[in-house]
Amino acid sequence: MSKVKVRFAPSPTGELHIGGARTALFNYLFAKANDGIMVLRIDDTDLERSREEYTGKLIESMHWLGLEWDEGPFFQSKRMDIYTSEANRLLSDNKAYYCYCSVDELSSGREEARNESRPYLYPGNCRKLSAEEIETFKKDGRKPVVRLMIPDSGATVVNDLIRGEVSFNNSDLDDFIILKSNGLPTYNFASIVDDCKMEISHIIRAEEHLTNTPRQLLCAKALEYKLPVFAHVPMILAPDRSKLSKRHGATSVEEFRSEGFLPDALVNYLALLGWSPGEDREFLNLEEMIELFSLEKVIKTAAIYDTNKLAWMNGHYIREYSTENLIEAVYPFLKSNYSSEMDEKVLDKEYVKAVINSVRERAKTLKELSAAADFFFRDDFAYDDKGVKKNFKKEGTANLLKALNDELIGLDNFTSTNTEALFNGLCESMNISLGRLMGPARLALTGKTGGPAIFDIIEILGKEKTIERLEKAVHYIENELESL
Repeated sequence: MSKVKVRFAPSPTGELHIGGARTALFNYLFAKANDGIMVLRIDDTDLERSREEYTGKLIESMHWLGLEWDEGPFFQSKRMDIYTSEANRLLSDNKAYYCYCSVDELSSGREEARNESRPYLYPGNCRKLSAEEIETFKKDGRKPVVRLMIPDSGATVVNDLIRGEVSFNNSDLDDFIILKSNGLPTYNFASIVDDCKMEISHIIRAEEHLTNTPRQLLCAKALEYKLPVFAHVPMILAPDRSKLSKRHGATSVEEFRSEGFLPDALVNYLALLGWSPGEDREFLNLEEMIELFSLEKVIKTAAIYDTNKLAWMNGHYIREYSTENLIEAVYPFLKSNYSSEMDEKVLDKEYVKAVINSVRERAKTLKELSAAADFFFRDDFAYDDKGVKKNFKKEGTANLLKALNDELIGLDNFTSTNTEALFNGLCESMNISLGRLMGPARLALTGKTGGPAIFDIIEILGKEKTIERLEKAVHYIENELESL
């Protein structure tokens, strides 16, 4: 095999979609697995829809996912002279021609095709214009497009590494436009020109591009390029097997990042959408993926997007991350939620470390992790309504919390082991169950009915904060709860 060289070529018309991210990942894995090169090319010839801010977000998303390219980014908008030159070469070789058909003329043909329930194909009206006809069109101020001349018979065959041999009848294609009237290249023309000029060996892209491939091959053959190898990876569909859209939840890398997903988890999940590493393996890092990846293991059938599985995988990574890396990842969420409250506590790295370790087991996203830690960073939380009914409204609860408070005031070493022993001793002396004391105590300290072990919570909060919250709960029960 000659040197492997692949490319990822997104259009900067929106944020990086998970389908695009999966394509980038497969290109990256194939290049690394074969000691090859990955090129990043920005296909920004759609000047009306392309945005510089989207380019920045695409590049940032690639960095965040850990998919580093070897060459680029190259921008098609800066390569216009190449497309013009190649189109002129085709015109000189009589493999392309100027088309002066007006919008109205083409619309009429499309309407006729629609009425007859058949696809519209450009009829080749301008294939053999006379010099006089061309001169008349120029005097009328018509600006021509450039069309590639397609063989009237035969077939164009795509030898796809995933789908095998796919044949397209040339009679089903028309003389398509390669340069628009404003001089800009069309997608199919610019794409194949760049792929071949950049010596891309393998074009790995989404299945939806398969129908573009015969046109690109025809361009390449007309230009006498060495043809790349194609591999079209399966589509990603929604759970109901419909086209993936916003109604199915987050669909871009930026959205997943803002929702609190980790890059390792997202990359791991995307790799399994259409590729099987074998041995029913679920969790792999990039190095392991590179070692196992091959196009032979990419399936033909559509992959189903399952946010529940992604969340489950993300929860696994949250539990497996080192504490230092997890704190770095969750910090923006903590800062966003508790900026004023964190001014002092965030300086205490040991405090933040203890908080994160106490709540990480149940969290599936960094958002959930941050939300689960709220009572560690703020005092103005509300008490859960069901918890109030179940715990605070029971007769004697205020006295129970007072007794607990008195015991804790006398405790010097505020460790989870010591507070657990204190709870057990108090329950035994008062002849009550441990649950009878722990329920209202947890609600008083956190406002919740569930969460980390209460003795760990007490140790992290510390003596002063624990006593302050117990006293606040007693005041609430004795003064405010009565009036509700």
